[in-house]
Amino acid sequence: MNCVKNKAAIICLLFVACLIFNACKLVNGTDKSDAVNSNIMNEKPDEKWFSDQRNSMVDLIASYPSSHSVTDENILYAMKQVPRHKFVAENMQSNAYDDTPLPIGYGQTISQPFIVAYMTQMLDLKKTDRVLEIGTGSGYQAAVLSQVVPKGHIYTIEIIEELADAAKKLLSDLGYKNITVRHGDGYKGWKEFSPFDAVIVTCAPNDIPRALVDQLKIGGRMAIPVGGKIKGIWGAQELFLLKKTEKGMEQKKHFDVRFVPMVEEK
Repeated sequence: MNCVKNKAAIICLLFVACLIFNACKLVNGTDKSDAVNSNIMNEKPDEKWFSDQRNSMVDLIASYPSSHSVTDENILYAMKQVPRHKFVAENMQSNAYDDTPLPIGYGQTISQPFIVAYMTQMLDLKKTDRVLEIGTGSGYQAAVLSQVVPKGHIYTIEIIEELADAAKKLLSDLGYKNITVRHGDGYKGWKEFSPFDAVIVTCAPNDIPRALVDQLKIGGRMAIPVGGKIKGIWGAQELFLLKKTEKGMEQKKHFDVRFVPMVEEK
């Protein structure tokens, strides 16, 4: 009988010890899996956790091989300043600093962080440059550009009105002063504020829109993915850097990509 009682006491002590151990893990755990688990329990990761994840994401991008390298320190610094988790839905925030695109609704995505950094680097921006962006999405690319050209201005166009309105409000709430958002057709560009030092297109047209070429300064650069559906069939998309000269457009292919298609207003 005493043996049974002793066994019961030991089991109770082990159970209490397990409870204490798990409680300590919940309090002290700081890795990503703990943050995801806390999300399930309706507890959001804190800003320090997001900051640590953001720094790790940028370190990963900086470590990629030379054929796909991002070496511009201003761009890497900008990527560490912009809170990507603010530009995705709350239920996606724990994955905001994975180097992958994420859905933002309406069939659109927020671009992979590496692509955001790489395309920004392609433009070879100066701090005073005026940049036209086609495809605002949730506003993340515009926010990164804003950090890189603090004395310049970003003009960004989004064809989906709900996304344009949401991005405009979010960018304003986050304190970005040098970004102007407009709902409209990116194929037409933004003639009112042209010519631009640089143009970045974050959706893929089948061909390079003539208006965007016309609105680019001589010496200006354009980063653009080209390709998409041909007769309803998906084709390859290629990322190009274009440079406008007195003699015309110079172009250089960088690598194959996959973007959402560029939509023209009907």
